[in-house]
Amino acid sequence: MQTRQIFVFCVSPKKYWRQYSNKLDIAPASSYIGVAEDTLARQNANKFAFALAYSYLCHMESSRHRLVASLEEVLERWWGYKSFRPMQREIIESIVEGRDTLALMPTGGGKSLTYQVPTMAVEGLCIVITPLIALMKDQVDRLRRLGIPAVAVHSGMDARRIDIALDNCAYGDVKFLYIAPERLATDTFRLRLQRMNVAFLAVDEAHCISQWGYDFRPSYRRIAEVRRLVPQATVLALTASATDMVARDIMESLSFAEQHVLRSSFARPNLSYVVRHTEDKYGQLMRILSSVEGSAIVYMRTREGVEQLAERLRADSHSASFYHAGLPHEERSIRQEEWFSGKVRIMVATNAFGMGIDKPDVRLVVHYSMCDSLEAYYQEAGRAGRDSRRSYAVLLAAPDDESRIVKRFESEFPPIADIKHIYERISNYLQVAVGDGHMASFVFNIHDFCRRERLYAGKVVSALKLLQQNGYMTLIDESDNPARIMFCVGRDDLYRLRLDRNEYDHFIRVVLRLYNGVFTGFRPIDEERIAAAAGCDIYHVREMFKSLWQMHIIRYIPSARSPMIFFDTERLPTADLYIAPETYRRRFDLMHERFESMLRYVGSDDECRSAVLERYFGAADARECGVCDVCLARRKDRRTGADMETKIINALKNSSMSVRELIAAVGGNETTAVAAVDKLIDEGKISSSVDGKLAIIE
Repeated sequence: MQTRQIFVFCVSPKKYWRQYSNKLDIAPASSYIGVAEDTLARQNANKFAFALAYSYLCHMESSRHRLVASLEEVLERWWGYKSFRPMQREIIESIVEGRDTLALMPTGGGKSLTYQVPTMAVEGLCIVITPLIALMKDQVDRLRRLGIPAVAVHSGMDARRIDIALDNCAYGDVKFLYIAPERLATDTFRLRLQRMNVAFLAVDEAHCISQWGYDFRPSYRRIAEVRRLVPQATVLALTASATDMVARDIMESLSFAEQHVLRSSFARPNLSYVVRHTEDKYGQLMRILSSVEGSAIVYMRTREGVEQLAERLRADSHSASFYHAGLPHEERSIRQEEWFSGKVRIMVATNAFGMGIDKPDVRLVVHYSMCDSLEAYYQEAGRAGRDSRRSYAVLLAAPDDESRIVKRFESEFPPIADIKHIYERISNYLQVAVGDGHMASFVFNIHDFCRRERLYAGKVVSALKLLQQNGYMTLIDESDNPARIMFCVGRDDLYRLRLDRNEYDHFIRVVLRLYNGVFTGFRPIDEERIAAAAGCDIYHVREMFKSLWQMHIIRYIPSARSPMIFFDTERLPTADLYIAPETYRRRFDLMHERFESMLRYVGSDDECRSAVLERYFGAADARECGVCDVCLARRKDRRTGADMETKIINALKNSSMSVRELIAAVGGNETTAVAAVDKLIDEGKISSSVDGKLAIIE
């Protein structure tokens, strides 16, 4: 009787693969087919077990994501495109095959389709992790307009809305869950996660997971924990800017089974990069706007500067508007729509304008202020020319820019003692007691805070970034924030109060029946839900809350759109706040290196600007673009030099001359003439005699 050997793996086949693949001299799995198992076992049990693990993995990887529709069918049916852009298909095929993939794609390269198309082509949903709430909502709205079920979960939502969204992902037909990284650690999410059929895990802005990235966020480190809960999911990490060091750190932090990078070209052959050194930025801007037609964005650093420049442009008969984070949401939406539709040609904006902007026919992006890094500059400049037509990215640099920006850079990197002090003042401003606040979010008006505390906003923002990088609190971009209430009186005191009308008593009972925890802290509430339970409209609910607020029974924060502070941990005593000096110094050095790279880009006049950017992002074969200001100047110099060489040859045909006589004869720029003479001598076309006369060599 023939016996069959059964091998049981005490560890996962993938772990076995990682442990032994580089230690054993293993033949391909196919070479074991048809060989008796007992023979193999006698020869090398380890090798046989490894071969089984390898065969198992090959089977699992090839069948992990079974296509229910072809990729082209999905692309055309849902998005109306007949073909993929460069690199899109390679990235999609990679993750469909089950390979964890880091995709480096420039802004406007179509990153979202690399996870949206495969998700619609296979069974299961895709979890998209992104820190940008505005972009998250924009993507969800776009997918829903296409008829694709998608939801978002972020800190601006109340608990009930989050529960409904996650339940739909676990038990409904949702295909895309967009989630902010700080929500990954919550029990609410992790319990639902294990019930979800997750096919892909897409990590947008993946450089945020690297401690060496320019926008490191500790909350991104939780993604590796989430991976372990959905081991069947393939990871796609996406970023528009990552150096080789950052790329390696991303893959290690996300527990890639193997290092696997697909790098799209960062070259933009239709985009002409230009740097203009001038003492009159406004005059230069006017000349540029007059010579380049079409939609334009002008980036500035400050809100005040944005408003003043837009007003000045309008006074000079230009169609211009302005945009910054300090404007009400409705006004920003109107301004953005006017620019999108072409009613307004020029948008003067801070860097708040751009996330989710996908206007293909932007012909011009002008940086009136210098960026802090080439990463930021590349992303913002890259909003021009997404339709592949000739467009321009112009940076205006004044002689005093460097010293002014260096000073600003140093002032916005506060000492550790100042960071701790700002942490304490923010906590007091938000009325969060020591030991409270863990995983809670609070509406935060940074401008009101800075005004009250008499602090420079740039310093506060920088301190918040360092607090975020050390895992204490996170400043979340503006979002829809639900109304919040907290009772100022205790439960027993509340019932002893004699309210004038039974209406208040009924209303309070409804609120207490719907929500717990309203006596211990601010609780997000759904005013529409309260209105339905109380039998009134939402306007009456708001008036009731305002009246109770005036009677000092509750504290009431109406719903609004504003930034928020999210406490990653409970508030600590200031003395216990620890920011590692070596981490602080390393961050400072990295930011300084990036800033120096920006300065070198601006100061250089002998290297192709596109090639400089490509090399910065790791391209080994960067080529000259031929359309930037440096390439065009070089081409002009070559033409001028060639013309000068012809003039010199013609002048020397009649008689030999000294250099001075020759320059007088041919005219033009003296430096160009001397360079042409040297070149002709080097090429052996003319010679110089002992008496200094130049003559043609026959």
